[in-house]
Amino acid sequence: MVFRPRDLASRMAGRRKPGDGYLRETFTLPRDQARARARDFLTRYPKAAYMSSVESWRELPGGEIEFTMRRLASAD
Repeated sequence: MVFRPRDLASRMAGRRKPGDGYLRETFTLPRDQARARARDFLTRYPKAAYMSSVESWRELPGGEIEFTMRRLASAD
């Protein structure tokens, strides 16, 4: 059986523990906009206070980037 990238992403998302304390946002944007959005997210939610990070990313066939940012909810 051959898996498409979307199949793998769906399987990985299913492994996440729903009560792990992180809030996640997923975006699909052109590369330049994706970089800008990730920078904005990390500026708004600094790593030191929110343990923010790019949790996952992948390039889609059309060249867009699908990525998930995460941060702690308890720091709000």
